[in-house]
Amino acid sequence: MSSSSTVFVATSDLSGITRGRAAPGHAEEGVLRRGVGWVPADLALTAFGQIAPNPFGSTGDLRLVPDGSSGVDLPARGDVPGVRLYLADQTLPDGTPWQNCPRAFARRALEDLRRSTGLEVTAAFEHEFMLPGLDGGAPLSFARFRSAEPFGSELVALLDRTGLEPETWLPEFGADQFEITLRPADGMTAADRAIVLRDVVRDLASRHGHRATFAPLLEPDGTGNGVHVHLSLRDAGTGRPVLYDPARPAGLSTLGGRFCAGVLRHARALLSFTAGSPSSYLRLAPHRWSSAGVFLAERHREALLRICPTSGLGGGVEADQYNLEFRAADATANPWLVLGVLVRAGLQGVKEDYAQPRVWPEGAGPDLVGVPALPRSLEEALLELDKDAVVSGWFPEELLETHRSVKRSELAEVSGLDERDVCGRVADVY
Repeated sequence: MSSSSTVFVATSDLSGITRGRAAPGHAEEGVLRRGVGWVPADLALTAFGQIAPNPFGSTGDLRLVPDGSSGVDLPARGDVPGVRLYLADQTLPDGTPWQNCPRAFARRALEDLRRSTGLEVTAAFEHEFMLPGLDGGAPLSFARFRSAEPFGSELVALLDRTGLEPETWLPEFGADQFEITLRPADGMTAADRAIVLRDVVRDLASRHGHRATFAPLLEPDGTGNGVHVHLSLRDAGTGRPVLYDPARPAGLSTLGGRFCAGVLRHARALLSFTAGSPSSYLRLAPHRWSSAGVFLAERHREALLRICPTSGLGGGVEADQYNLEFRAADATANPWLVLGVLVRAGLQGVKEDYAQPRVWPEGAGPDLVGVPALPRSLEEALLELDKDAVVSGWFPEELLETHRSVKRSELAEVSGLDERDVCGRVADVY
């Protein structure tokens, strides 16, 4: 049990915002057993605070039932008290799963992958964010790194202490931009950590007088913040990695090629879940070091799917390091849904034996003739979702309907604004 005076029981909504209820710390044991009350229509909350039209209305009740293994303690600092944060499943009042819970969607996808193929996912979510108002320093420089102190060192120590396993912390290319990476973990743990990480960063930053933002863009021509999702597959029985085959092009196994083919074939619909805001698509363009088209490549940072480099330094084993990086996600998306749709798409490619995709070589130029384009807007991505019966078929009807409604309500909220103001509205939220 925690010594915090408050526990906060949380879920992540369809716009990637952590929402929930708090209870007194002395009630923690009971909260872990019984959860706290919740409402189905809460799923329809938009990033801007309204409730979008939804199939639930004002009726129905749910429980947020904490996963006891997910507890993270955010310590007191100055006048701000500490709190213990738990991630929760949304269940019916009797404790049975609610089919529209985003966390349950990810769990079902991982379970179906294992049942159908005997494979498990290892994943890591790599986050970029801004800390505006620092003293500056050049991109990737020691001066920029030091400008964030003592916040930076406290962040790494806090992530380490709470079991989130930080890997690297660095000053990134954009003005006031930083990146934090966590060590790979099983798929569900990685998605859970992605949710907690964002709130840990924002909470700690605010207590240092900073305002951290994970928004895709602060201004249309600025540097964007992405969330790069790294995935590898292992045999569930032996732990053996299965993506790597040194005899095949780029070292990608036949099974890995089919998995990639599934993501590529359904990518245009997937983006309505992975790039979730009206400003997300301003970042997804050529020459911006984000995803610029639907293609698979070796170590190419404008690919939708990038085959990451491996290294034998220090006794490194290539097969253990070999992973795929999905580059068209950002922090306006729900990590559970991002993981779930990527796993579902890859599984579709494996089960249906999709044709092996072309792997663009590392030296390919940035102007790739014939590469299918990504959707140019959230509206276009939603239209692609409407057309893709395979992707739509992965979702319970109410969850799919609510997702569409939330996203179209967010588009309506910024309708008529110019690109700069759209970026500003989104940045105010994230």
